[in-house]
Amino acid sequence: MARQAHSTRTTTAPVSPGPSPDAEAASARPARNEGLGRILVMVYAVFALSASARSLFQILTHFERAPFAYVLSAFAAAVYVVATLSLARRGRRAWAVALAAVLVELVGVVGVGLLTVLDPQLFADATVWSRFGAGYGYVPLVLPVIGLAWLLAHRPRPEEVR
Repeated sequence: MARQAHSTRTTTAPVSPGPSPDAEAASARPARNEGLGRILVMVYAVFALSASARSLFQILTHFERAPFAYVLSAFAAAVYVVATLSLARRGRRAWAVALAAVLVELVGVVGVGLLTVLDPQLFADATVWSRFGAGYGYVPLVLPVIGLAWLLAHRPRPEEVR
């Protein structure tokens, strides 16, 4: 029988200093669509559904009464749908789309809110964003502010490619 030779030589791997405190803090925070982010997505989903149903009903039943307002309601619904879907996803691209949608929402609710206060005759019927979202308890005015704060606090990490 042949005897096997064992080597007594040991190898040591280079010692890594471990993750930095910043990396540990970043990995400890929940993803953008978890925790409170999930509640934000749900609120956006409710607004996407309600604004879509309202605009569809208005367009189908009495479009001639206020075409501008109803098309604007449909646009607001589309913005809420895009915001909902992009907030629910992970990655840089979804973050950028969500940021754009929430910014469009903020500009829309402030712009339409100002127009409905300064020139109420322009809108023969209310939209989701009329009077800064007064018909919805001003949630349409507060929601994009919360959405922007959440998005800016949850920027994508460098390792998130898509």
